[in-house]
Amino acid sequence: MKFGGYRMIGFKMRSRADLTPRIRKASTSESALLKRVSSLSFAAIAGLAAVVLGCKGPSRTASAPPPPEVVAAEVIERNVPIYSEYIGTTTGFINADILPEVSSYLLKQDYRNGARVHAGQLLFEINPRPYKAALDQAIGNLTVARAQLKLNQETLARDTALYKKAVISQETFDTQAQDTRESVGQVEADAAAVKSAKLNLQWTKVYSPIDGVAAIATAQVGNLVSTTTQLTTVAQLNPIRVSLSISQQDYLHFASEINAAENGAAKSNGTPLELILGDGSVWEYTGRFYAANLQVSVQTGTIEIQAVFPNPDDILRPGMYVKVRAETGIQRNALLVPQAAVFEIQGEYEVAKVGADDRVALQIVTPGRQVGQLWIIDKGLKPRERVVTEGVQKVKDGMEVRPITAPQAVDVPPATAGSMPTSRELHQQQ
Repeated sequence: MKFGGYRMIGFKMRSRADLTPRIRKASTSESALLKRVSSLSFAAIAGLAAVVLGCKGPSRTASAPPPPEVVAAEVIERNVPIYSEYIGTTTGFINADILPEVSSYLLKQDYRNGARVHAGQLLFEINPRPYKAALDQAIGNLTVARAQLKLNQETLARDTALYKKAVISQETFDTQAQDTRESVGQVEADAAAVKSAKLNLQWTKVYSPIDGVAAIATAQVGNLVSTTTQLTTVAQLNPIRVSLSISQQDYLHFASEINAAENGAAKSNGTPLELILGDGSVWEYTGRFYAANLQVSVQTGTIEIQAVFPNPDDILRPGMYVKVRAETGIQRNALLVPQAAVFEIQGEYEVAKVGADDRVALQIVTPGRQVGQLWIIDKGLKPRERVVTEGVQKVKDGMEVRPITAPQAVDVPPATAGSMPTSRELHQQQ
């Protein structure tokens, strides 16, 4: 038993100090035992690892990843037609603003808004009653004037005979002759008033002056209209005109064609014009130059040009924003690559060129015009060199790649817009 700091065994008491060597000996034995167990455990683990590795066979060094696969296309050399595009607006070939010739209340609209109308078709009717009354009055005045003229003529004939016989004086004869001449003038004035009244009565019916499409009426039935009131507009839409501005350099290129068109001798083999609509489609009919304005603008250096395009179904309407494309020249031996091969980095354009050893070299290029899906390269490439078109983001300068040859681009067609859908095709797709 313990009692304070002493252990009592039998009748003797020993201090903790007497027991210290025994405790130290026990601790030494335990440490040796732990070391032995640890060494045995390590040996067992090592042996187990050797068995496992032995089952898998000898270790092998990991192989390098294969080169990335990319799509490459050859640089092609072609004679490329150069096209210029101009912003324009459509307008009717003839635009007639319909205003009444007389003032009164609008009684009737005789056409359907937006319908096709023909020359001479009745469009509006204006209250005719005041003008019918004015015509009746003018006819009455004319009747009175004619009766007075007849009386004066008979009196003059009688006075002429009396004057010759010296029965009446010279003054009386001259007065009667003057009254007769005034009657003639009055008859003529009243006859003119009758014609004017008839015209006013006719003008109460408003007719279309041309064949075309009538706009939505701006005046409503019941409105009081005057000679300054616009009732509607009728526009001839086939052909339709397009107004655009071109540079004086391009004008000089087309001047002979434009002058021939203005003189009514348009060349059948003139430059065909393409019309690109707001939805990106190309109008199915080509146009031609029609006229040029008098002078070049000194502020912009451009001149206003008008072109005409067939519009048989009246699909094109005035006020549409369009683009007009025209061939302005041919760039010979141009080098072309797909647009996907050219990328921009910090204001510079580059391509990933694939060498004969299938290694990539990043090349700075100077691009020119875009032609369809291709891009003209003015500087930096040579014919038949290969450039990466797909997988550019995976390559670095000097990297080895596995190029797959892309199909070679076909020749550039005479009209690059041929790859774009026409307006009719786009409508059928929708």
